[in-house]
Amino acid sequence: MNKPTAPISVVIPCFRCAQTIQRSVDSVAAQTHLPKEVMLVDDASDDDTLNVIMKLQNRYDKNWIRVVKLEHNGGPSVARNTGWEVATQPFIAFLDADDAWHPRKLEIQFGWMLAHPHVAMTVHNCTVVLSGMPDLTLPDTWRATPVIPYRFLLFSGRDGFSTPSIIMRRNLPYRFEPMKRHSEDYLFKLQIVLDGNETWRLELPLVFLYKARYGERGQTADLWKMEKGNLDTYWRLQAERRISWVLTIVLCAFSLLKYLRRVIVVYRRKCKRNAYKVV
Repeated sequence: MNKPTAPISVVIPCFRCAQTIQRSVDSVAAQTHLPKEVMLVDDASDDDTLNVIMKLQNRYDKNWIRVVKLEHNGGPSVARNTGWEVATQPFIAFLDADDAWHPRKLEIQFGWMLAHPHVAMTVHNCTVVLSGMPDLTLPDTWRATPVIPYRFLLFSGRDGFSTPSIIMRRNLPYRFEPMKRHSEDYLFKLQIVLDGNETWRLELPLVFLYKARYGERGQTADLWKMEKGNLDTYWRLQAERRISWVLTIVLCAFSLLKYLRRVIVVYRRKCKRNAYKVV
């Protein structure tokens, strides 16, 4: 791995991901600028996940991949927080065990952060890959735009960003809510942005998501639980005095409308699949 390195700790929560974790780790190893370390946090998986990640540690440098085993399943928040706590580098990046990065992600994103040292967190666009190989082509020109808190609140579906797109400063005083199993990453992002920490979005697709945004496997499969998680997020922000009562009610109403739209989209998607099966 004789490549340039970046002072970044990559945290990957691992739960029942024996079939996908190698793709994720390989995408990190394929970076043109390598992170200093990769934290694989096994969240008490009851399948072959731990064996697979131990083999990955042996395959790569043991000082590069660090394996942390949790005795009890705590969910993605606990796994991410645990990896964060034992990380040694000044920057943290997150990746999910079923997703992958573009090979130039760290080169481009961290390079931009070095040129803008006042920025607390950067994010970027993503590409959903449901079949075939991802397109690695990047535009010759692109722009960076500031994440505006209230626009992010109102239009998180269109203007939001996925957790695997984040690179942030490790010393920021935030953590994922450990008791929250749905929408925990949304709450985390909103707390950071609403508190005025400067966040910028790079308009480049540097992460590949191997599932639809909602209605597929994983946490997003149960739409109503996810929606309840979103509503809980708004009320938590109100209790923390980050948003007003009036805005909370508006956000909840808007969120429920988006939930109904998601239900319709998923229903149509299932009908289309069933039609293909009949044919």
